[in-house]
Amino acid sequence: MSGRTLYEKIWDSHCVGVLPTGQTQLFIGLHLIHEITTAPAFDMLREKGMDVAFPERTFATVDHIVPTDVRSRPFLDREAEELTQALEKNVKQFGVEFFGLDSANQGIVHVIGPQLGLTQPGMTLACGDSHTSTHGAFGTLAFGIGTSQVRDVLATQTLAMEKLKVRRINIDGALGTGVYAKDVILNIIRRLGVAGGKGFAYEYGGSVIDSMNMEERMTVCNMSIEGGALVGYVNPDTTTFEYLKGRPYAPGGAAFDRAVAYWKSIASDAQAKYDDLVNFVGKDIEPTVTWGINPGQAVGITEKLPKPDEYSDPAGATKAYEHMGWQPGAPILGTPIDVAFIGSCTNGRLADLRAAAKIAKGRKVRSGIRALVVPGSAEVKKLAEKEGLHEIFTEAGFEWREAGCSMCLAMNPDKLHGKEVSASSSNRNFIGRQGSPQGRTLLMSPAMVAAAALSGKVVDVRDYQ
Repeated sequence: MSGRTLYEKIWDSHCVGVLPTGQTQLFIGLHLIHEITTAPAFDMLREKGMDVAFPERTFATVDHIVPTDVRSRPFLDREAEELTQALEKNVKQFGVEFFGLDSANQGIVHVIGPQLGLTQPGMTLACGDSHTSTHGAFGTLAFGIGTSQVRDVLATQTLAMEKLKVRRINIDGALGTGVYAKDVILNIIRRLGVAGGKGFAYEYGGSVIDSMNMEERMTVCNMSIEGGALVGYVNPDTTTFEYLKGRPYAPGGAAFDRAVAYWKSIASDAQAKYDDLVNFVGKDIEPTVTWGINPGQAVGITEKLPKPDEYSDPAGATKAYEHMGWQPGAPILGTPIDVAFIGSCTNGRLADLRAAAKIAKGRKVRSGIRALVVPGSAEVKKLAEKEGLHEIFTEAGFEWREAGCSMCLAMNPDKLHGKEVSASSSNRNFIGRQGSPQGRTLLMSPAMVAAAALSGKVVDVRDYQ
């Protein structure tokens, strides 16, 4: 008998039944919610006179719309205040644990779940946010869902879903100096395409992934959705178990040992069969920057911008050039920037801030550049300050902010203005994503963003190391 993948094992163990539609009714072990997609979902429950089925499996925070500078209430933004008040009312009425602005556990939902030990191997996890795939770094099937599905999970703790195929992506060898997890996932998306993962779950493996810490694995899994894959995961291993040990919501004592035994059992078998297999070589990856209007439009730092006909979608590439104002054949190196943003659920963790601070230490942000560092959670902020990272950033000329999504999606005061060019450690470079319809976003690693802030232009971070 051939082996099974982690995806198959977790799917089968959480299957409640098969619906007349052919979909599987899947039990959801953990539901994370925030202020954006929940208010209508709770209203739907009230209309039907229903309660939250398993409130102990639901946890809430505020992250998307909260300001990262002035946090006095009421917020200056009326919509932000209304959405926050709605969540506060709903969690109180339905008995859901809430990490609000006054909580030491507040932060971006995909940062605090792992940080608290809520995210554990073998789980099914859902959240009304597309980057829920982040949690797959722990050997979790984590699904980003819409508002009506948030309602379904609140009411039934289940989702109606179609089973995905599984693509194994191996990255073998070792990464070079100045190459980070962000460069790895940008190269995967660049090669396989922004729609390449449609219908697939991505299983990441190989020696490069095996050697990554949990924060790096989360960065890779986070952007699975940018490659079209609903799910991205890494098989749990010793690195996973050591990360979880002692965290507030993780099992303790003998229960932890029993959990580890189970977590080991759900990893993909050595004989597992995959629907597709793709291989990458670590040494071939260099610091990478997006140049267009989707994360697949990217080049290595030493490369020139491609011609539109080199893409499978020449019209899309042409549209990107029209918006960005670049010329095919020009180098990405030396592209001027106006704003530098370090943060987001992709790259707002402690390891990301350390990497950026290492570049910024003893240097100064270029005159005229607006540079922000936004920790992914209140805990990340506290730990960074304990290490003195905030002093490195502020002395260099960066703004040190409170935890939140910030300029990743600009549903808060942190926005681009006009045609500003942003060097960003976030996950999406769509038109208007960072708050201005004319704004232009270049995605890159936190270390690359720090180097760009110091230079006022896109540079090779290896020159700073």
